[in-house]
Amino acid sequence: MTKKRKIVVLSCMIALLAVTAVFNFVLTSGNKPIDDTIQVSSANYFSQYRTERMTTRNEELLQLDEIIANAEANSAERNEALNMKIEMTAITEKELLLENLIKAYGFEDAVVVIGLESDNVNVIAKAPDMTTDDAILIYTVVFEEIGVSPENVKIIPIS
Repeated sequence: MTKKRKIVVLSCMIALLAVTAVFNFVLTSGNKPIDDTIQVSSANYFSQYRTERMTTRNEELLQLDEIIANAEANSAERNEALNMKIEMTAITEKELLLENLIKAYGFEDAVVVIGLESDNVNVIAKAPDMTTDDAILIYTVVFEEIGVSPENVKIIPIS
């Protein structure tokens, strides 16, 4: 198998993982009546999402490590894989920093998703009664830490 073909196959696998995660989120977050079961699942949402994100990222990093190990020393595909690995690591660090800062400002829990290919940032915060001041606080934290403008930030409150 040629190196280019390996990259294409691995890229497709990564894309399929991302699509699967999106479909999983969409299909499991349908409109359901509010009861105790829904509250329990929303309480577990944050830990479940973090686990899924960590698993997916680890798989992606392993694939990149394989490309790096099998590529020639100064090849373009090796350099591209190294750059992608560095970028993914930086994004993970930013997400963790923002999640901890948002929790430090009094939110019970938060998950931050930074786009790999875009400037979009999604913040899912556990806030039963999200106010405008809460949203402004989150926008400010995101802007000050990673420089993303408010029009690229989407805040999703979960109770």
